[in-house]
Amino acid sequence: MAVDLCFYFQVHQPWRLRPYRFLEVGKNHQYFDQDKNASILRKVANKCYLPMNDLLYQLIQEHQGQFKVSFSMTVTALQQMEAFAPEVVVSFKRLFDTGCVELLSETSHHSLAALYSETEFREQVELHRREMTRALIQPSPVFRNTELISSNAIAQKVAALGYQGMLMEGADHILRWRSPLFKYSPAGAPGLIALLKNYKLSDDIAFRFSDRGWSQWPLTAEKYEHWVRMIDLENPVAAQGKVPFVGLFMDYETFGEHQWASTGIFNFMRALPQRLFSVEGLRFVTPFEAVQAAQKNEAGARATLDASSPFSWADVERDLSAWQGNPIQDAALRAAYRVEEAVKKKVSQMDAETGQELLETWRRLLTSDHFYYMCTKYFADGDVHKYFNPYDSPYDAHILYMNVMADLALRCDVRELGIA
Repeated sequence: MAVDLCFYFQVHQPWRLRPYRFLEVGKNHQYFDQDKNASILRKVANKCYLPMNDLLYQLIQEHQGQFKVSFSMTVTALQQMEAFAPEVVVSFKRLFDTGCVELLSETSHHSLAALYSETEFREQVELHRREMTRALIQPSPVFRNTELISSNAIAQKVAALGYQGMLMEGADHILRWRSPLFKYSPAGAPGLIALLKNYKLSDDIAFRFSDRGWSQWPLTAEKYEHWVRMIDLENPVAAQGKVPFVGLFMDYETFGEHQWASTGIFNFMRALPQRLFSVEGLRFVTPFEAVQAAQKNEAGARATLDASSPFSWADVERDLSAWQGNPIQDAALRAAYRVEEAVKKKVSQMDAETGQELLETWRRLLTSDHFYYMCTKYFADGDVHKYFNPYDSPYDAHILYMNVMADLALRCDVRELGIA
């Protein structure tokens, strides 16, 4: 048996808005709730980032560099770490310095720019590269778009920027009868290698770990090892003489924040690598290592992954309905990108520091979380949306956001936001 297993963790924190009233439009340009952002960042740092970083570092040392993981980190998260908990940056730097931890490329502000502005998408990717290289490490040639949003068109943009690999969701409606264990090439981007999330095995940890109503609760390292062993039995990848790729992709905040320490999640992760190393032929890989292996051993042999419509890793639908599609989301998105040209023109007319502050403010308003808070789905995914939503309702989120956008538009001489 042989299996390549890849742990990938997303690290992201948005800049949350303060209660910004309509009467403040044109008078007050302070949009963000510094106290709330600081308190949340420190809470997550203490519950997740610091203890989990320490655990991963210990596992890397104990397994002499054979245990490997990967991260993506937004610039908005990095900014808050540097401002409110700089010791977290130090702990991440220690991890990257081991040589066993890879940092992926992505948009700087966790935006939907790949869908709405090719220019802003390129600028955010470059900004992310500069900021991560400055503070932590140079990102790898593997790309991870916001919320794993992917499509043929987005993959082509990513390939045009020179990336060699891209993480994607192993969505059933895209794969159909095929396996997420394969490595694919997106349609129109034959040189780009798609590494897919195994959502069943990933979500067993990220979402179901503490669910006492789950038939497999409690999840143990021994049980998880058994499931990984089962991968090699009658799967189509092994049948073709290829090494299965198991992508375990999840929010980093799974550890200690979404799944509290009291659930045993840290003990589970401490025990898991040793159990998995008992699986003959299993190795932990980073995404770029998986890409390099595919380039070397599977040249010209990859199937095409065809996705004319965008898909993501969010919700049951694995589509874009978490961020767009209802009237308030769509109005907010039109407003956000309607001002792009005016913002950048205004920036060019300002001194460097003031202009950079304005541009940064607009980019923080592009973060996908703002539109996620406006989602009105309250069915299978309702509890998940409520958990992440700091507002009483999606409509409260919309009103507050549009008040802010109205003020930003006035500052940039935009008289019509085009939201109708």
